[in-house]
Amino acid sequence: MGEEQKKLLEQQLWNIANTLRGKMDADEFRDYILGFIFYKYLSEKIENYADAILKEDEITYLQLDENTHAELLRAIREEAIEKLGYFLKPSELFSQVAKRGNGDTNNFILEDLTKILRSIESSTMGHESEDDFVHLFEDLDLTSTKLGKTEEAKNTLIAKVLFHLDQINFELKNHDRDVLGDAYEYLISQFAAGAGKKAGEFYTPQQVSKILAKIVTNGKTKLKSVYDPTCGSGSLLLRVAKEVQDVSNFYGQELNRTTYNLARMNMIMHDVHYRKFDIKQEDTLEHPQHIDHRFEAIVANPPFSANWSASPLHTSDDRFSQYGVLAPKSKADFAFVQHMIYHLDENGTMAIVLPHGVLFRGSSEGIIRKYLIENKNFLDCVIGLPANIFYGTSIPTCILVFKKCREDSEYVLFIDASNEYEKAKNQNILTDENVEKIIDTYEKRDVIEKYSHLAPLSEIAENDYNLNIPRYVDTFEEEESIDLDAVSHALRDIDIQMRDTDATIAAFCAELGIGSPF
Repeated sequence: MGEEQKKLLEQQLWNIANTLRGKMDADEFRDYILGFIFYKYLSEKIENYADAILKEDEITYLQLDENTHAELLRAIREEAIEKLGYFLKPSELFSQVAKRGNGDTNNFILEDLTKILRSIESSTMGHESEDDFVHLFEDLDLTSTKLGKTEEAKNTLIAKVLFHLDQINFELKNHDRDVLGDAYEYLISQFAAGAGKKAGEFYTPQQVSKILAKIVTNGKTKLKSVYDPTCGSGSLLLRVAKEVQDVSNFYGQELNRTTYNLARMNMIMHDVHYRKFDIKQEDTLEHPQHIDHRFEAIVANPPFSANWSASPLHTSDDRFSQYGVLAPKSKADFAFVQHMIYHLDENGTMAIVLPHGVLFRGSSEGIIRKYLIENKNFLDCVIGLPANIFYGTSIPTCILVFKKCREDSEYVLFIDASNEYEKAKNQNILTDENVEKIIDTYEKRDVIEKYSHLAPLSEIAENDYNLNIPRYVDTFEEEESIDLDAVSHALRDIDIQMRDTDATIAAFCAELGIGSPF
């Protein structure tokens, strides 16, 4: 039933988003629709929580009078902030604001709504949940002219959005905990599909996320921690959680402020308690926020070949100092690898998506690559992915898997999955079968002709630590031999047929009394 509920909810929410965004760009309207869905979720959650507290008093949260029951509300507030991390008064609930906005009189709600969203954030001030809620709604600018030219037009649009969302009962008490969270994730993916180049900043395609998640959880049922240094909307972190029974703590860092807010919302929408996640907003390479932590699982899809400072100061940074060189200023790919290696626990696994260039580029990148393999022996697997599977770029990519304590320490597994995909309209897609084959090959470390190869470290050294996959996995298809004698006979036959045809045409021309073309 959960799957059916989820699909229905996904379709309802996407229909609302499409119907109401009007002329606004998809990525602009995204912040409004996702923000209001999140507000509705918080409202239903606290209403259910308060109703359970009030059950013995045979009264519901909405029936409380905020003046008469002020003492009771204070008690509920204290419990809610401790348990849920935030507080909303009955009059501030989504359903009540939607009702006012769609009433016949006094239906101007923009100012009230702005105050309510700020009130949610301020209710956490001085409490443990403050970092997870502060500035969470800052991208919902209800004064923006994108919503309408006049205040009345803006109010009408927002009231309409709230009205349509209010018709959907999230049924938080009855749904499987992942139903709403997955529907929210679906919306994020749909917006990513329409956002072009910007999409890569906040969303990793689901099938790629699944590969990374299955790799870092291989052989485990529980994780102490999972970390994503470029976490985007948090989808990768949440995907890892689907592969195990429990993740004790989620950690992430994201540079883009809007995407950082989206990641925190996504966590809460997936019912991850505010004490279990720690998402920070900063530049990971320049200002790491979890420098004292080591993580059991690390996943990342960092921006490909991004610029970074490559400042000489980093040569004394423990994350980079042992390599003797820094990643190039115009290609931060290996800087992210070094950062993640530093944070990887001794029993941990990390998987990172990178452009193919990291496999063979020379200079400082070649030195870092050699150090990781020859000196540290951390590289466990190289997986080549098809081109055009990521939003916003068509370049082929690869997944590098690293472990500090490798079971198969004499070999590195190479998998060439670049030719196994399904063509779609604008993008190539990895099917479930494609993903399953990659994971099965990785887990069993199988050698499959034209697909995978176990390379001894000596072979990699012979190749001067160049990891270009065709050096290890031979996908060459021998072409069928050509019978040149048969081709020669065929050409002679064609020549005879052409001479006969020319003679026929010449005879017709003579009959018609016109010159022959031959």
